[in-house]
Amino acid sequence: MGSGALMGTLLAVIGGIIHGSFAVPMKGIEKRWAWENIWLVYSVVALILLPLLLAFATVPSLGQVYGGASGWLLVQIAIYGAGWGLGSTLFGLGISRIGMALGFAIILGMTSCLGSLIPMLALHPGDINTPKGHVLLIGLAIVLVGIILCARAGALRDRDHSGTRAAGAQGAFAAGFVICLLSGVLSPMLNFGFVFGAPVQAAAAHQGAASGMEANAIWVPALAGGFLINAGYSIYRLCKNKTWGRYTAAGTPAWDWIGSALMGLLWFGGLSIYGMGAATLGPLGGVVAWPVFMCTVILTANVNGFLSGEWKGAKSSSLALSWAGLLLLIVAILVVARGA
Repeated sequence: MGSGALMGTLLAVIGGIIHGSFAVPMKGIEKRWAWENIWLVYSVVALILLPLLLAFATVPSLGQVYGGASGWLLVQIAIYGAGWGLGSTLFGLGISRIGMALGFAIILGMTSCLGSLIPMLALHPGDINTPKGHVLLIGLAIVLVGIILCARAGALRDRDHSGTRAAGAQGAFAAGFVICLLSGVLSPMLNFGFVFGAPVQAAAAHQGAASGMEANAIWVPALAGGFLINAGYSIYRLCKNKTWGRYTAAGTPAWDWIGSALMGLLWFGGLSIYGMGAATLGPLGGVVAWPVFMCTVILTANVNGFLSGEWKGAKSSSLALSWAGLLLLIVAILVVARGA
């Protein structure tokens, strides 16, 4: 492995550790704020403020980059971002129901494989009937088995907790599981925006963006599309549930604002570091670095979920089944990475 490939892979791992920790601050805030309060602040920071600041700081003549790009290309990137935004909204709803550990595993297991498979189908369709394509399909099949094990583990966990949880907890898990599956189907669209937005990345490099920084020009239109979905749904819930007042309620600790903003910083910080790693790896960076990034995110989220007590009180058999499913997902991601 050359120094460039090593650096790109290392950046993908570091980005995954940071990204996989973004939901941790939510644990303390959700006792006082509703989901929509947290998610709106997070969305503003992660999807608007930070992408703009980073792009302006690292891409010279950013306006010329967008001005010289095809308008339809920018719209396409935003559409991919909006599709991901729907997946992201479902992601937030899913992990609030079934927890970080299972939520991240199910969603990102699907995302990692689809995020590599679909760009191959679109950009190099002939490769699907090659050994490389066969490996990706095998990886997807392993993901499905891993997801089934994780789902069973979650159901058993809730049954183990049935004596201490309110009635309807198992129904909430079933709903959360379906939400996570839908999120896993939609979430890879952000990587599609990155892969198919290569001309914007090339234009940023032409304007003098440093190596690894040119991808920052793609995040602005992609995440702006995602913001419309995330913020729109949050505002809808704020109005429906009449939870706007929680922002200004007496005694609201500053941590609720800081923690929600920190979620945005961790989420976008990890993603931007992944982008740098993918750009460093060259034309196939979006295919190769993506599984490495996803694998690290899943591992980090599961460790965080375990440490935060999501599996407290569950039987060892339930936990073992969860880790078996997690192991299969990691194997699948490594298979995909090898095939890419």
